[in-house]
Order: sequence, then structure tokens, then C-alpha cells
Amino acid sequence: MTGMKPQVMVVIPARYGSSRFPGKPLVKLGQKPLIQHVYEQAASCRSVTEVLVATDDERIRETVERFGGRVAMVTGDYRTGTDRVAAVARTVSGEYFLNLQGDEIPETPALLKDLIDSFLGCDAEMGTLKRAMGTDEALDNPAAVKVVTDSDGHALYFSRAPIPLVRDGIRGQVVGGLHYLHLGLYIYRREALLRFASWPTGQLEDAEKLEQLRALQQGMRIRVWDTSHRSLRVDTPEDAAEVADKLRRHESRKQDSPIGGTVSAR
Repeated sequence: MTGMKPQVMVVIPARYGSSRFPGKPLVKLGQKPLIQHVYEQAASCRSVTEVLVATDDERIRETVERFGGRVAMVTGDYRTGTDRVAAVARTVSGEYFLNLQGDEIPETPALLKDLIDSFLGCDAEMGTLKRAMGTDEALDNPAAVKVVTDSDGHALYFSRAPIPLVRDGIRGQVVGGLHYLHLGLYIYRREALLRFASWPTGQLEDAEKLEQLRALQQGMRIRVWDTSHRSLRVDTPEDAAEVADKLRRHESRKQDSPIGGTVSAR
């Protein structure tokens, strides 16, 4: 290292097509489309060098350019968002790439900072975040991905199922210190990202529809750090209305207080 700031590129994969919610990146949440909310939160993180939306859709490209964002047209049949991020990495320079899902709005830029600063301070190839689940959150919700880690903070498994299962506990009840939510952002070193994209889809990944399981099945260790920050996830049209309302209330609290508030989310 020569004292220069590490170059960290955030890539936001954004597809127009979605079986449950076509056109999701362009849905309006308040005065802005979803993709703009995600982009602006990433761009305001001081640990981030550059933000880029990766898409194959002209409507998304036009929307991103309209609000002043950078966009790369990445055409082709890509299995996952990370594979699309890897396609970007093949065409640009840089050592660190962060995959931020285009339907997950960080509550605060500090969420990205928690991941980036931790990752740059270690020798991990791939990293992500977890947050302790609250007792009011639905452990059985398959849209909420859970993660279990070892004593050194490496992922043992990710699942849409309620893991770990407390055999003698109450079904669906969150237990403090046991149940953690996985947040949908990953950071990679370039070589690890390209290696990930070269692997075939594994049985675990295909079963759970979780791309990070490809890495685990191939033996790549994933370092997981704790964060107290949340994100707002849009999976369905119904989610969009709920998230828009949370954003309005969050902005209102920020205007009423110099500290601001937090929004309940993932």
C-alpha cells in the first residue's frame, strides 16, 4: 500500500424483467424511482469510490442517466446479480467490487461503510453483513434470508428457512444470539469475483435461489460482520407501498431531529 485510498466500486445490478414485479427498479417511491434511492445512498458513502448501475434495459439506463448516475449496459444471459457484477469487473479496473442489490435501499450509508471498512481491514476474499433479528420479525418468512456463522465470523450456511431451528422452542420465535438476518450486499476482491462467476450453479444455490451458496459449496469462505443498520427491501408491489411510506416517515423524522430516526426494515 502507498497510502492511497483503496478503490471500491459499488455495482448495482438492475433488471427490468421480474416474475413477481416487472419494472421494479423504476417503481416510484415518493418522488424518486427505487433505483435512484439505492444509488444515492451508495454514492453518499465516503468509503465508496464509484457507483455504477449494471443493466441490460434501455428504460433503466435512461432513468439512471436522467438523475445523473453512471450506468453500464451489460447484455447477455446472467444467472445472478453477482454474475452481472463480474461482467462489469472484466471491463473496468479496480480491486474491490461491492454488489448492492437494486431492490435493497440501505437505511444509511453507514451500512455500506460497516462492510467496506471491515473487509479492507482483513484478508477475506468475499464478505457480507448480518443483523440480529428482532423479536417482532418473522423467522419463517422465506423472503428474509438467515445466516449462521462460526466462532470466527465465517458463514456456515445461508437459508430462507428458519436456521438454526430451536428443536424445543416455539415455532417461528426469534431467539437472541441465535437468529441473524443476512443483508443483501457482498464485497469481493477482483480475482475472487471472477472465480465465483466461472463456477457452475450448485445444487444448494439452485434449491434456495441464493447465489452466495455457490461460493460456500465451492469452498470459498465468506466473512460475515455484524451491523446494527437496516435496509428496506422491495420484493413485491405491496412492498413498494410499504417502503414508500417508511421512507416518507424517515425523511420526516430527519427533518424534525438533527440526529434523525431509523426505519424498521430488513
